[in-house]
This record gives sequence, C-alpha cells and structure tokens, in this order.
Amino acid sequence: MQHFIWNFDPILFSLGPITIHWYGALFASSIIAGLQYMKWIYKQEQQATASLDDLLVYAVIGIIVGARLGHCLFYDPAYYLSNPLKILAINEGGLASHGGGLGVIIAVYFYAKKNNIKHLWLLDRLAITTALFGIFVRSANFINAEILGKPSDVSWAIVFERIDNIPRHPAQLYEAIAYLFIFIVLNFLYKTSQIKQRQGMLLGLFLILTFTARFIVEFFKQGQAAYNTEFALNTGQMLSIPFFFVGLYLFLSAKKTLSNNQSNESNKQQVEK
Repeated sequence: MQHFIWNFDPILFSLGPITIHWYGALFASSIIAGLQYMKWIYKQEQQATASLDDLLVYAVIGIIVGARLGHCLFYDPAYYLSNPLKILAINEGGLASHGGGLGVIIAVYFYAKKNNIKHLWLLDRLAITTALFGIFVRSANFINAEILGKPSDVSWAIVFERIDNIPRHPAQLYEAIAYLFIFIVLNFLYKTSQIKQRQGMLLGLFLILTFTARFIVEFFKQGQAAYNTEFALNTGQMLSIPFFFVGLYLFLSAKKTLSNNQSNESNKQQVEK
C-alpha cells in the first residue's frame, strides 16, 4: 500500500542569525487567536479588556512552566531529577499538556484574585480558547513529526520520513480534529445557550470532552514515557482520568445548582399565588 510521505521542513524561515520554526509561529498564533477571542467575550459581557494583557502573561507563563514540569516529572522523572538543570532546556523539546493544564489553572487563580474576578467564571471562558490553543499546538506537533502514532497499515497512515520509513497513525491530527470539534461545541453553546451563566459547566464539559478524546487517542500514540508501567493504560491515559472526573464533578455540580435554583423559583411562585 502506498502511504502519504511527510517530510516537511520544521523551519518556517531563516534570516541571518534569526530562525523561526513552524512550532513557534503556530504557538504564537494560538496565543494571539485566544487573546482576540477573549477580547470578544469581554466585550460581549461588558468587561474591561484592559486587564487582558496581564491575563495573557499569566496564562503563557502558566502553560509553559506547567507543561515543562509536567513533561519532566510525569514522563521522565528519573532523568530530570538526576539532571535538574535540563529542566530549563525547553529548546530540547518536551511539553506535557496535562502539566500545561494544571499550570494555567494555577496561574489564572492568581490573576483572578488580583483582578477580583471569579475564578470559575474566567476558567469557563478560557476553556473555549484552550481548545483553540490545542488545535494549533497539535498541528505544530504534526509539522515537527513529533508525538508519533503507532505503526499502522490503514489507508490514511503517514510515513514521517525524517523519523523513519514506517507508516503510522497521524495521532497528532486525530487530537487536533478532536480539539476543533470541542471548540465548535463550546463556542456554539456559549453563543446560543445559557450555559455560560452556570459557573463551572463550560469548564466541566471541556474537561470531559478533552480527556475522553485524549484517552482514546492515546491508544493510537507511540509511548512517550521513558519508563514502563505494570498497568494496561499508559501514562497519558492515567493522567487523563482525574481530569475527566474533575470535569464530571464540575458539570454535575453546575447542573444540580441550576435544578435547585429552578426548584426554589418554582416554590416561590407557588407561595406567591
């Protein structure tokens, strides 16, 4: 079977000593796109946009620091604990989305506290932009021929020629498509329903959809951890499980709060009659 050959140059362009990689360009584009979307949300909800520049700084630092520490501690702890200075070598690659998620939640907590904004209100809206961020980053992983899929003979398998001549699942694209679907769903619900008024529901739905998709896609990915576990699930799947249950808790809690409010309102109306 003839498979598609992928041998894309990861360098976007070079100008003298300056080299711009596709990964960096797409990462920066995702930040800009997310910022513009948040500006639109703030305007829709009549919030001051002046503090969004600070939010950008907090979020980017949280994502990068969290993703780097997540990779080092979740996927290859023995190496990085023995060589702690290597944790700073981000240029060598290695960012984990689970760590990035934790990092941005912590960073946004401090931003929200500083600006007197409800933490869950902000995370609900950032959930939509995070899905957008995921589309760009996984597309960048595909261009870089990293986070490879398992060998496969399916008709859409891809040979990443810079790595080897083995046809593989395009796992990066599977995940990028999943994030695109999640972004469309959350964006649609935000615009057309009352979900944004139920604190924690958008975030909960994002976590449920994202880590369900991540759990499934992991079956098609090459192992990334530098160690083997005795479990049937890999590291990425085991890390996805707690995020899924946190999402389920947030979603059901928001739904229960809504039901209680509706019940109280109904009882109030009955009393008034």
